[in-house]
Amino acid sequence: MSEGFRQSSSKTFNMKKSVLIALTAVLFYSTASAQLTSNSVQIKEISAKGYTTFKVSDKVTMYAVTFKNQYKTEVSGHLFIPNNMDRKTKKPAIIVGHPMGAVKEQSANVYASNMADRGFITLAVDLSFWGESEGKPRNAVLPDMYAEDFSAAIDFLGTRPFVDRNNIGVLGICGSGSFVISAAKIDPRMKAIATVSMYDMGSASRNALNHSQTLEQRKKNQAEAAEQRYVEFLGGETKYTGGTTHQLDENTDAIQREFYEFYRTPRGEYIPKGGSPKTTTHPTLSSNTKFNNFYPFNDIETISPRPMLFITGDKAHSREFSEDAYKRAGQPKELVIVPNAGHVDLYDKTDLIPFDKLETFFAKHLKKKG
Repeated sequence: MSEGFRQSSSKTFNMKKSVLIALTAVLFYSTASAQLTSNSVQIKEISAKGYTTFKVSDKVTMYAVTFKNQYKTEVSGHLFIPNNMDRKTKKPAIIVGHPMGAVKEQSANVYASNMADRGFITLAVDLSFWGESEGKPRNAVLPDMYAEDFSAAIDFLGTRPFVDRNNIGVLGICGSGSFVISAAKIDPRMKAIATVSMYDMGSASRNALNHSQTLEQRKKNQAEAAEQRYVEFLGGETKYTGGTTHQLDENTDAIQREFYEFYRTPRGEYIPKGGSPKTTTHPTLSSNTKFNNFYPFNDIETISPRPMLFITGDKAHSREFSEDAYKRAGQPKELVIVPNAGHVDLYDKTDLIPFDKLETFFAKHLKKKG
């Protein structure tokens, strides 16, 4: 073999080796970048002036945030940070979940903004399929995904440099009360759990209030939902169920009137972007029976020794659920019954909502200083 051929072969080999190394580096860099951005987080400061269902004091800054849950569905939220907070130190935080069928811009933000005004970092989230969060079909029922969204919110907050990941609490209003309990049973990062006007969405679906629904009625609902699946599978029209009535008449019951006063009047009505007044609060008929398999209070005692606080109104039609959860829960636990308060009263009536109690509870168990 000639010397020239050896040199040529050596140069060719070295060139191929260099190309291979370069390609490997590119692939490694691309993979690393993909890993870093696979759960992209967006945070943008916004003003609360355009919202009418809640107020934010000038002592708090509000941000629109998005992040992905474990199933790569994007979750939307509003983050509230006290202006006097030292962002170079890690502070406790609270995640707030909205009532079933609602969105964060309503009661969840009422609680998040008020607790932020008391010095906590707070995050109100839209559950998957609702509000600005992703998920199709819209208004779908999937309780395991709802619970996952709270764990994803822990992922988001626990990776912020100003949040103490060992001191994050959760607060669920109405249906989210049962979702945060479901989540807390399997996610020990939720250090303190509070519920307000809680609905056990599983029992409410299976049995209705005060166990007023028969097994035959439940099976009828399941049959209707199952038949509707055929319609939607073939591309037919989506049907909705439950939720809040759109008009009152002499036959409207007291509970529907209570919800109507909030969801269908300027007091609490909010139409999310891309939503419709006709579909707000209404879950899809074909998915709603998934609540029949939802048993959030089973094994609730295993949350202990993490503390639980249950708040309900003395006149609340949903009081039975908070009392049931309290009875089953392990220690430490506390049940607070608010005088002269109905179920929806505790959505937004700040003169009735026991914010002092919530502040004391979370300050104690999240080790908030100052």
